[in-house]
Amino acid sequence: MSSHAARKKIGQQTSYLQYSPTIKGTGTVVGPKEGNGPLAINFHEITQDELLGMSSWEQAESEFLYRACQHALGNAKLDLNQIDYLFSGDLLNQTVSSNLVAKKLQIPYFGLFGACSTMAEGLLLSSIMVDGGMASNVLTATSSHNKGLERQFRFPTEYGGQRPPYAQWTVSGGGAAIISHQGNGPYVSYVTPGKVMDWGVSDAYDLGSAMAPAAYDTLKQHLSDTGQNVTDYDMIVTGDLGIQGTTMFKELCENDGINVQDNHYDCGVMIFDSNQDVHAGASGCACSAVVTYSYIYNLFQNNKINRALVMATGALHNPQIVQQNITIPTICHAVALEQQKIGDSNG
Repeated sequence: MSSHAARKKIGQQTSYLQYSPTIKGTGTVVGPKEGNGPLAINFHEITQDELLGMSSWEQAESEFLYRACQHALGNAKLDLNQIDYLFSGDLLNQTVSSNLVAKKLQIPYFGLFGACSTMAEGLLLSSIMVDGGMASNVLTATSSHNKGLERQFRFPTEYGGQRPPYAQWTVSGGGAAIISHQGNGPYVSYVTPGKVMDWGVSDAYDLGSAMAPAAYDTLKQHLSDTGQNVTDYDMIVTGDLGIQGTTMFKELCENDGINVQDNHYDCGVMIFDSNQDVHAGASGCACSAVVTYSYIYNLFQNNKINRALVMATGALHNPQIVQQNITIPTICHAVALEQQKIGDSNG
């Protein structure tokens, strides 16, 4: 057996971050539909044109992401030369939106793919990097675009295909955060990477139902690893289960004696009003990113909450496996945020 013990690993999947990496600044940019929703006042920038003056939806998504990174840098009061690494990913083939932004920023880059869980994956990995002393400041970001993603995964919007009532609306936007070794919080205390789950859903419109088991599994494991209860958190926030997936998630938890009725929130439910015709809610990499890095971050900044568990979910499929009727693998990563440093008593 190795003499090197994993000193920060607790339980099966969770790590305790001893040196309290902090979210030093955030940036969020959204499109006009998101800007007409209930969280509008929290976003750093609301655009009136989904194309942002670009010649394609894909280039527009990259511009959403780039602007979010610029806002995060400005709000953290850091220059680009003070950033050690970029962790970024998106849903376009080979994470091209993130690649184009990395080309502009010219800092060492890790391209990520976690589908709609990418926000939590990037936050998790950036925090581990800072906590381990391998970086002082890390930029983590993600994006999605409704028109570009519909074209890639389903049908171009010009096609006019009918969406089933349980389908979700892909968020157009970008979200970014600076994870730093020093700052005033919120602080990252625990990270719980998820396992890939597959409960047999093959309908690419029903992603909420596909992802709900992954959210349930990660929450259950996080609570077991840390010895905490649901009530220890002011908010347990899933990424984009939407209405359909939220119902299933709560049922799975309830059947296992985990009561999340009072403090569970879903970014895919929160970002749009019911009268905005998004059917079962929102999805997309930007969904959990723009909600977490604006609304939830502001709750911490205004001392409205003390602890939150952010759990972004992702459907790890592509058009080919859907056409082949292969069931959809999914994942959920969890990151615990704290208003105060919790010290190193658990380290």
